Amino acid sequence: MHMKTQGMWAHTLAPIDYQNLIDRGWRRSGKYCYKPTMNLTCCPLYTIRCEATKFTLTKSQKKVLKKVHKFLATGKKPQPSQMHSSANNSDHEMEVTDYSPDADMQGVKRIEKVRPIDQTGINEENVANEDSDLPNQTCDTPPLDPQASSKSSQSPVSSNKPSPVKSSNTSRPQCRKAKEVRKERKLQKLLKRGLSQADASAVVTHAKKGNEPKSLEEFLLDPLPSQPAHKLELRLVPSTLDNPLFCQSFDESYEIYKKYQTTIHQDSPEKCSTKQFTRFLVTSPFQHVESSSSSSRSAYGSFHHQYWLDDKLIAVGVVDILPYCISSVYFFYDPDYSFLSLGTYAALREIALTRELNTKYKDLQYYYMGYYIHSCVKMRYKGQYVPSFLLCPETYIFQPIEKCRPTLDVSKYHRLEEDPNKDDVDGVVNLREILILYDRTKMMFTLYKTLQKKTDDEEEVKEYAKFVGRKCYRKIMLYRDS
Repeated sequence: MHMKTQGMWAHTLAPIDYQNLIDRGWRRSGKYCYKPTMNLTCCPLYTIRCEATKFTLTKSQKKVLKKVHKFLATGKKPQPSQMHSSANNSDHEMEVTDYSPDADMQGVKRIEKVRPIDQTGINEENVANEDSDLPNQTCDTPPLDPQASSKSSQSPVSSNKPSPVKSSNTSRPQCRKAKEVRKERKLQKLLKRGLSQADASAVVTHAKKGNEPKSLEEFLLDPLPSQPAHKLELRLVPSTLDNPLFCQSFDESYEIYKKYQTTIHQDSPEKCSTKQFTRFLVTSPFQHVESSSSSSRSAYGSFHHQYWLDDKLIAVGVVDILPYCISSVYFFYDPDYSFLSLGTYAALREIALTRELNTKYKDLQYYYMGYYIHSCVKMRYKGQYVPSFLLCPETYIFQPIEKCRPTLDVSKYHRLEEDPNKDDVDGVVNLREILILYDRTKMMFTLYKTLQKKTDDEEEVKEYAKFVGRKCYRKIMLYRDS
């Protein structure tokens, strides 16, 4: 595939700025950010996202969840005829770019603690801020276990616990009272099975009503036997080399990555060096910064979502947690566990994590899956996460994928927004608003032009501003040589 792109180094980048960039078709590989030239590349790459808060499972996705649950409960592997390898249709792919400039981040908190949270055989670990001044506060991942957060008045989970039914209100309809009693009984039944208070409350809250389908949370929190054959543990660890917990598992992560690349993608071992792994999947232009939310102390940034089976690392999902979404960067796994369809399972886990975060941060409601190439059969699976939307390459307005498919069947590149009156409002360039970093000094482009008369780079700066958009060029400093 011959891909034409525009690119730039992001030495340092705020999470909100990267959010704005991916909403204009950008992606990152380490610290290198790139944007396909959609009307020139042979296979246009459309940014695709799923509205996680409205996500509904397909039949095939339910089968994957049941398959993993059965394996954890009984240890039985699916029959060969039932095994669907995730190698070809369920990986979180991204273009590898061999660049990695060094940059330092100052004034950011380091998140270094992992707090275990039991979950009836499935254990979700969340990252806590070690040097937080506030006790019992969580990072950007709301805890699943109220025992880890019940002391915090900000816990979005504890508020979901059904209130005890009071008989003093005789005006309440009898059917509503009976409904509350049933919910309370179901909650107590789940607690007796070994679920935590938060997990049991989540099941009751997301329980299907009438003919509504079983929710993603109900599948993931389906109780395991008291002595399951296997224990799956998930850990969300900041991917920074100065984080002790990340460094402890670095070698294991790298070995799985190397095995995955050489087995699934047939890369040579020489190509899969620790340097390449670090540049591609560890180095990030932004580090973990506190959320502006007044309700809690939390972090955005790059994470490794680790899957530990019986204390053995078997898969890693590299994700960026941003103000409005979780962005999937890459996913790799031990090929020995291909029978579990881990690519699909991990995507569902990341959607669930997005939904979980949304209970605390209402703006964080999307799951970004990178690029979608309509003409590539191996990319079609991304459109199966319902509801999904594609980014119009001309207006940068997301459109339902169902509406886009007939158009893309006719032409690989197409304006997806049907309204001819809508335009790229954020693409309007005002040179006086563009920020420049010149001679170690922050300044506006107009002042830079006054100081640097020998270099005529106005057209290049205009092109940059058009690509990144007004939201970004007013905040990001474009470096210029002195």
